[in-house]
Amino acid sequence: MTPATPKQPPKWRQLADEIATQIADGTYAPGDRLPSVQAQVSAGKGATATVHRAYQALEAEGLVRTAQGSGTTVLGPESTPSNVLTGAARLERLRRTGRPLAPREDYVNPRSALRSCADPEIADLLDIDMYDEIVLRSRTFVRDGKPTVLALNMIHMRALASLPELLHNGPMEKFRHDLYAERTGKIVTPGPERSTARLASNNELAEFGIDVPPDVAVPVLVLRTVYSDEDGPLEVWEDILRPGMWHSSNM
Repeated sequence: MTPATPKQPPKWRQLADEIATQIADGTYAPGDRLPSVQAQVSAGKGATATVHRAYQALEAEGLVRTAQGSGTTVLGPESTPSNVLTGAARLERLRRTGRPLAPREDYVNPRSALRSCADPEIADLLDIDMYDEIVLRSRTFVRDGKPTVLALNMIHMRALASLPELLHNGPMEKFRHDLYAERTGKIVTPGPERSTARLASNNELAEFGIDVPPDVAVPVLVLRTVYSDEDGPLEVWEDILRPGMWHSSNM
């Protein structure tokens, strides 16, 4: 079967990606103003609505700030807003642009191991019994050297037969859901992203580099998506946001 031709992203997204690349390579430095919307329109970058949407996306990604009367200014590390990009949005961007990371972003501490599932909520979401084994993958995303998101993937053991690479700490040749689909013929689809707040564990605080007395409660926002194939739940993807962070789904 001939592979489908990748769908081109909309014009506003192409413009946003072009400007993001220019910010990353220093064409636009922190403090620089981007061309006005009308200047971009005159330069043939798109209609007014297209440019507006591109600038809105760049602001949601923490790269620029738009202020009435001041235009749109490129942000530096010290002025980046406290918003982060989460799992479902990262996956959308990866498939659209081939870029797994945002500008000035990296990840550290990748880990992968077999674990006994002692969380009844995760066991229920994966439709397994308590203490059944799962594959647990984790990594911490950092922006400008500051940890922002602890990403956890709790994966059903039936995925391991087709994806033995799940137990490797390094990146795979393709995103795991795409490899799984190629090898099994089963498409992995996401459920809705759910959010909840809870108190951070000591391990999570350590991962974020936050040192507080043991009697101090630190709330965190947790975003969760369940991915399934035709046989049922396959993976629970959690993003635990650094205290004080909020999320954006605009990619």
